[in-house]
Amino acid sequence: MTANNKMDSTGNQKKKKKKRVIDKAKVAENKRKAKAKKQRVKRQLKEEKARIKAEKKKGKVLEESVKMEESVTLNEQGDVERTITVEETYTIEQKPEEPKEVKDRKRKKLLAIIGTAAAVLVVAGTGSFFGIRHYLTIQANESAAIEAMVHTEAVGLAEYSLTQRRKDHVRENAGKETSKALVDAAKFLIDGVHSRPPEIELTAENSADFITIESCKINTETGKVDVTMSAEGLAVSDDGYYYLFEEKMYDTALRSDEYIIEEQKDVDLTFSVNLNYNSASSRLCSKFVVAVKKDGEFLPISKPRFVTNPEAIARYSPSFGNTTSKKGLLVDPEKLSGSELDDLGVRHAAYNIPLSRILGNTSNAYYPTVYYSYNGRSYAFNGQIIAEYDYIFSTLTNKGITTTAIILNDIHPGYMQLIHPKARSGGHAPYYAFNATDEDGTEYIAAIATFLAERYSGSGHGKVMNWVIGNEINARSEWNYIEYMDTASYVEEYAKAFRIFYNSILSVNGNARVYISLDQQWGKSLYSSNGYSSKEILDEFNRNITAGGNIDWGVAQHPYNYPLTSAKAWSTSGRAGSYVLNSETTPVITIKNIHVLTDYLQKPEYLTESGEVRHVILSEMGYTSSSGQDLQAASFVYAYKVIESNQYIDSMLFSRQTDASSEVAQGLALGINTLGGGRKSIYNAFKYVDTPESATYTDFALRIIGVSSWGEVISKH
Repeated sequence: MTANNKMDSTGNQKKKKKKRVIDKAKVAENKRKAKAKKQRVKRQLKEEKARIKAEKKKGKVLEESVKMEESVTLNEQGDVERTITVEETYTIEQKPEEPKEVKDRKRKKLLAIIGTAAAVLVVAGTGSFFGIRHYLTIQANESAAIEAMVHTEAVGLAEYSLTQRRKDHVRENAGKETSKALVDAAKFLIDGVHSRPPEIELTAENSADFITIESCKINTETGKVDVTMSAEGLAVSDDGYYYLFEEKMYDTALRSDEYIIEEQKDVDLTFSVNLNYNSASSRLCSKFVVAVKKDGEFLPISKPRFVTNPEAIARYSPSFGNTTSKKGLLVDPEKLSGSELDDLGVRHAAYNIPLSRILGNTSNAYYPTVYYSYNGRSYAFNGQIIAEYDYIFSTLTNKGITTTAIILNDIHPGYMQLIHPKARSGGHAPYYAFNATDEDGTEYIAAIATFLAERYSGSGHGKVMNWVIGNEINARSEWNYIEYMDTASYVEEYAKAFRIFYNSILSVNGNARVYISLDQQWGKSLYSSNGYSSKEILDEFNRNITAGGNIDWGVAQHPYNYPLTSAKAWSTSGRAGSYVLNSETTPVITIKNIHVLTDYLQKPEYLTESGEVRHVILSEMGYTSSSGQDLQAASFVYAYKVIESNQYIDSMLFSRQTDASSEVAQGLALGINTLGGGRKSIYNAFKYVDTPESATYTDFALRIIGVSSWGEVISKH
């Protein structure tokens, strides 16, 4: 084995590299020729300038241009040879002579641009060919023309054009193919000069939304929040930077001059900042604003934007389960230990969580207080009540039932920070508006939401997949009390709390769904002069959430009959005839025209970011047996057939498993069972409606409804 063919560790032969030899004589000869050429060019320029001087006296004006040519060749030895030629020429044109200051500006501008090109060429070629670079350095030092072009202004422009506009491309390609990289660099420089964003003065009309924050998302690779913005130009301000500020949920303006990060101005930028999850400085529920420094003060020039993908950091992602049935029930906790839910084939269930029940220390020593730490604070939950919910949710989960929890904000004297300040003045509603107007309120909401989502994410205490925030939000004075205000202000207060619940829940359970609750008063408020229609609440809620960063919220609708005591779900007789219409102008939405809601949600402005129709659950609906048990059963069957045929409805939750005495007193005997525990006619219809035996137990309703087949019902929906 010869020295020139040594073996490497894998047994392959390694070829000895040839030593590169620089022909010093050739270099000296090239140097001599270049020097001679330089002297020749200088002589020609001197003669040309003399001629120009003579022409000036004839009323002609001088315009100058500089031409650079570069060639890269491969010689016989396989070495790269590169030649850069710089020529300065003058052209005489017949036109009125320009003032001296105009000519000077033109000359400086041309020299600045050409100087920049030279700077780019020098930078792009550095390090690629050491021998050639050394030769070119000597040439550059001897060439006064090239040296004069490399000045501070040229370097600054090259830095902007390359580093800011094309830095990624040059970084990836410079050095791979030297000649191509040089050509690209020069091209990018020219493009940068011509496409440099315009500078735009800020005015009262354009400053509020001069910049659009396109997205605000947690980066799954870095764990940071990426805030991406765009603008049509560069805002004129005191300096060359854009500043990113953080505002808390309850802030209405910049809190101070303490910005998070600054970036050099551009029309497209991404700020990356720490999320600080589960710490006193957490930004999970914060909003971000871009500002500039104007006249010594910071001026916001974008609308606020929230994090919209909290599921990116979720520790749990449990599945919803595999069921095609939409049949659900508001369960009776007294019957959980029995077999009735199994016998009925319940696949969905709902249960209320009034916050006053779960907060505070435990009075029963057998159930110790559950302490929970979040964002640097400690919270106490009633161990005995939490144990009750553990039992309920784990039992439902073990039965394969998809569970919906409804979070209700009732008053607890020791936790008034959860009640909106404008709801503390009184009112007779059982539930009140959430408080997201200050630090204590927002932190408590976030802690409760995170605690519940964490405990009921299938980690040993049961699994809750649907979370409904509040009850029938449009019914302000009846179910979500707060002082009367215009629709936009009312929805703003609800939307702030909703977004805290949403981000907190999904940061734990990435597959959870969060819903706004609305009742059947679609076109107008029927029960209160100071209420809101569910349609106007829905419209404003969608606008509000979209403006702050779209999230995948859903609708939990209550399509009760109108009036509530009506037993016939299919009927439009009496008052229902003018209130239940098949158009979006309908005053009321019941199961008969539920398609109005799902049709409405298919509008482009209502779709999710991924273009999907939002999830809909009918989280509370029912029919009284006060006018006859068969009518109640027929109404249920009618409703289920309609729901089953509507692909945009995920589930229905029938109210309820057992009659409630307070409702029976109002003529609303809604249960499947009587107060005494007896089964009503609806029991078997409910049990078999989604089974192969459905016809045997549900076709009786055809006669009551007055149709010959279920196709007549389904075809209308």
